[in-house]
Amino acid sequence: MKILLSADPFIPVPPLLYGGIERIIGMLIDQYTAAGHEVTLIAHPESRPACRLVPYRDEQDRVLRNMLLLSRTAVSGKYDVLHSFSRLAYLSPLLPLSLPKIMSYQREPSIGQIRKAMKLASKGSLAFTGCSDYISSQISPYAPAYTVYNGVPVDQYRLTTDLPADAPLVFLGRIEAIKGTHLAIGIAKRTKRKLIIAGNIPAHETAYFEEQVKPHIDQEQIVYVGPVNDIQKNELLGSAAAFLMPILWNEPFGIVMAEAMACGTPVIGMKRGSVPEVVEHGVTGFVCDTEEEMTEAVGMIPSISRERVRAAAVERFSAAKIAGDYLELYKERMLRR
Repeated sequence: MKILLSADPFIPVPPLLYGGIERIIGMLIDQYTAAGHEVTLIAHPESRPACRLVPYRDEQDRVLRNMLLLSRTAVSGKYDVLHSFSRLAYLSPLLPLSLPKIMSYQREPSIGQIRKAMKLASKGSLAFTGCSDYISSQISPYAPAYTVYNGVPVDQYRLTTDLPADAPLVFLGRIEAIKGTHLAIGIAKRTKRKLIIAGNIPAHETAYFEEQVKPHIDQEQIVYVGPVNDIQKNELLGSAAAFLMPILWNEPFGIVMAEAMACGTPVIGMKRGSVPEVVEHGVTGFVCDTEEEMTEAVGMIPSISRERVRAAAVERFSAAKIAGDYLELYKERMLRR
């Protein structure tokens, strides 16, 4: 197939540090090109994908300019399918065309925009995916919608089974209130376990970090190591007794859960958003309703088989699995052309 992918202009593909969606796009490109498909990516000018790159002029959300770039590329290239991970607005001029278009949502969908897009789209040419049933079920009343989970290149993550009894808990993600970093600290203190915190501090969350996280950091029980790259992430997650996901919002997917599972590390998370879909309670971790339940779950970590956690990650969230699901969707939508 001849496939056109589009990303938002803000972060290179693949990313160096933070950039979950961009990491997924890079993973798909690697899988597609290895399978012999011809792929073009529209993305941040500093992207280095394993395919042809059409760069945005800059890393700003210039809606009209980026819309025109995507339209010119799509029309001139005679692609079999256009798969957008960028803004739905960028597709506007292409909606009346019969070119199969798939818009993937990795965040809460904009239902009003979806309804408008379906009115403008050529019949059978536009479909949507959500990175979880939590997302796609919001779209399906208004448009064709499919669930394709996010995934990870599992071969890049090492299964670790032999851990010391005092192996730490880990929190990895943006340091902000909705991610529940402060709850992870409370769980660690109540269970008397070491907690390693990794991740970036968004500018708008500086006060949260200073007031609710930093006072607890002693670099002995509560340790903050800052952002981590892929090599550091592998080591950090693999050496953890469990990964804590004490979210206070509806996480659309949470790629870090799949990354932890690829290391064999169980996930202890709040029952919000996609967590009940990603984590099989009692098998790959624990899905909890409260902070108290998460605290109790720490004591049940030994009941989880790390080999089984890894096997579930390979079966459900490997790069090959996710790329295969998208390719099957492309073929199905092309038949409707």
